[in-house]
Amino acid sequence: MLHDRDYEPDDLQVKVSELLIATSDASDGAIEHAVPEVLQLLRERMKMDVVFVSEFVEGQRVFRHVPPGQTTLPVGGGDPLEESWCQRVVDGRMPQFVKDASVHPATASLRHPFPIGTHLSTPIVMEDGQIYGTLCCFSHSVNPGTNERDLQNLRYTAQLTARKIERDRAARRAVEMQKPTS
Repeated sequence: MLHDRDYEPDDLQVKVSELLIATSDASDGAIEHAVPEVLQLLRERMKMDVVFVSEFVEGQRVFRHVPPGQTTLPVGGGDPLEESWCQRVVDGRMPQFVKDASVHPATASLRHPFPIGTHLSTPIVMEDGQIYGTLCCFSHSVNPGTNERDLQNLRYTAQLTARKIERDRAARRAVEMQKPTS
């Protein structure tokens, strides 16, 4: 069966932790390497068609990280934040877990260029409480094996992603401070 869960949730959490947190700053200094690998792992393990990290920037939802080979949403692409499912999840107009988007009342007025069956999304909250964006995944058809445990895994991954983003930002600031001024 396509949607059989052949993994333990802790297995996924361990892999995500290893990729995002357990590696030293010196060995994986660029977030661009770790996050797409984690997204690919999520996509495979959760049996989702699309997974991405978005950032909210000046009224836009911008796709910052997608797994290798996923072409549905290009890195750097985006759309108006207010028209996005991500914004509706963050502000509470839509739940973080929608088993069947085709019949859920919160998705009725939302337009999208491709079918969305099962949808999971959770905010990426920085240490200071600021919302960076969201970690989202969805399947084009209803994914009957998806459950609340998958949402918990997504939330956990979003927390680790926030830490990774913060570490990357801190490292960039440190480099900038070390540059000589003219």
